[in-house]
Amino acid sequence: MDPEIQKMREVALVYLDRSGGLEKFVHDCQRYNDSKQSYAVYRFTISINPSDIAELDATLGNFILHNPLQAAQIFQSVCFIAIKTLSLIEQLQSEAQISILLKPTHLPPLPSYVLSLSAHPFNYTSQRFYMSEGIVIAMGTVTKYTQGARFLCTEETCPFSEGRFRYIRVHCPGATESATVRTDFVCSLCSSPLQEDMKFRVLGDKQIVEMIDANVLSALKGYSSDKSHFRIQTFPVFLRDELTNKMTIGNQYRIIGIPACVQNGLQATACIEVNSVQLCKPDGPSFVSDNFKHLLSLTSSSCWRFTAVLANIFASQVVPPGTYNTLKLAVLLSLVQTCEKENADYLDLLIVTSDTLIIDRLLNYSLCLLPRGIRHPPSSEIFPSVSKDKHGTGSASIQACSAVLAKGGICYIGDLSSYKKDKLELLQTVLESRTTTVFIPGKKYGQAADQQVTIAVQTNFWSFVDVDSSSKKHIQKENFLIGQMDMSLIPANLVDVFGLLIFSESPSCRLSSPLVHHTLTKATNPEAVLYEVSRQFRTQDYEEFILFAKNLHVELSSEAEHLIQGYYLASRRVRRDSIHGSTLSASALKILISLSKAHTKLSLRQTVLEEDALIAILLFESSLTLKHGTSALCVAPNSVFPFDLGDENSLQQRDIYLVQCHHQLLKFIAAYGPGIHINTSEE
Repeated sequence: MDPEIQKMREVALVYLDRSGGLEKFVHDCQRYNDSKQSYAVYRFTISINPSDIAELDATLGNFILHNPLQAAQIFQSVCFIAIKTLSLIEQLQSEAQISILLKPTHLPPLPSYVLSLSAHPFNYTSQRFYMSEGIVIAMGTVTKYTQGARFLCTEETCPFSEGRFRYIRVHCPGATESATVRTDFVCSLCSSPLQEDMKFRVLGDKQIVEMIDANVLSALKGYSSDKSHFRIQTFPVFLRDELTNKMTIGNQYRIIGIPACVQNGLQATACIEVNSVQLCKPDGPSFVSDNFKHLLSLTSSSCWRFTAVLANIFASQVVPPGTYNTLKLAVLLSLVQTCEKENADYLDLLIVTSDTLIIDRLLNYSLCLLPRGIRHPPSSEIFPSVSKDKHGTGSASIQACSAVLAKGGICYIGDLSSYKKDKLELLQTVLESRTTTVFIPGKKYGQAADQQVTIAVQTNFWSFVDVDSSSKKHIQKENFLIGQMDMSLIPANLVDVFGLLIFSESPSCRLSSPLVHHTLTKATNPEAVLYEVSRQFRTQDYEEFILFAKNLHVELSSEAEHLIQGYYLASRRVRRDSIHGSTLSASALKILISLSKAHTKLSLRQTVLEEDALIAILLFESSLTLKHGTSALCVAPNSVFPFDLGDENSLQQRDIYLVQCHHQLLKFIAAYGPGIHINTSEE
């Protein structure tokens, strides 16, 4: 025996003993032994820490990283000797019956161990471990594959025709079912054909997942300052046995595996056989820019000023400062209220406007401030769909679409009036439940029974409605209430499930001229910087600010909670008719809390104050007025931004106005809230 191989076996045994792998191996053997059943193959997984094993023996560490299939044979020999020495599995006869899967915990952080999914060429010839990252965009159903099989000689007089486990076939990375279980094997002793002994075939679970480089997100945004070009192509990933269903569609994962080439008829496909899977959760920045910190200190005298100035100067690369302030504030609130947690606070926006071009540019720009901002292309599906797997299995494959790829971000679906009735009904169902269900007919995809797969939709939706288009397609009703808008083009139930309905009217005469100048200048010189605030607060600064703010953990104060509950109960009493009951949607209270928390995050605070709740209530009441007409509270159309913000005096006037709104709200709650008592200060 080669002394080097013998030394590596000894080191492997020492590593298994020190790492706790030997104890796990003995436990797995006990499970096989207790079953009292003979298998063609006994499969074991061994966790490998490359750093630890390289410290024990650099040769074995290098062998595992660069020759994993041969390194598995080292551990196979060690495990076989251990089983025979300790009598762990009585049924085991030969070393070939042991299948070892090495699972590295990590790989060295060096470029040679990273497999880029967007670079060319895709290196699948060297069968060694690589690390790669990507987003799951399609998932197949779990099917069976052959882990191992036993073959016997067909010649009855041959010693290998029965009893012994002489000929064993074990699955190798990249091997198809037809390669593992073939019909052209011959006996090495008598040259007679071999035949599989079917009662010893060992089956395992297999799942094919399609992944793509995370750079694809940049291509799916409506606007991007990144001018670089890159190649985008999906690639199949094979998950087997304990790794099946370890991935979720739409998530980003770091995988370690062995590249391979799968032959499917005349077509060859590069793929990765995965050994380990790790979910990637990018951390947000732990800082905001100095300019934002300085602005926060300058506006610290009021809880309303920082967010007011922020909205006033936001997106100055697209629209002049001071225009569309209410919409920009709502956009910022929606941006910071994005996360991938279950039961998260979502904030969807539906904008009614006649300036569709300007609004579209503003929303496109805002998308790019998040890593997961997706502009939905009209030619594709918003929600997941089912198609036939293209890798020859004949099973179903669930395709991720815009809403799933925008997980933890924003899905901008454009003009809502351009969608057909069935799409709008599906959108309403998803907004109500935050899940979508995919139906897989078993007969069509080779399954014994039909399946229903429920997928979480964890994203905020943005959309707009062209008010001019709506008036052309529908005859306007005559019985509108004061403040109510004509939304007959969109189903009323769908309008209700959007968190905020915002009417974005054209800027005032004073501000329309700067908007025209801005649009014309940008059309002739797209790179021009027109305002000083664009230099002080760059797009990158906003990206860092939003990623920091969205990760803040905020809590409701008792005062804010009482104010929100008082307004909610009073509004339910006021907004009621004898036929339909209350016109407030079931999600109204949740939307109010979400708005309040979002304003707190945008203010870089962690406790929701009454001031935050007031802004949330004013925005929500304006939205209700557009849907159902004005109420006894009677807020102004531009209740959050009643004045143009040009100087310190205008900010002071706005603060005085909002204090008056607060007093008006308290009177409204006292008058219409059933048994609600809220303490009011002399101020």
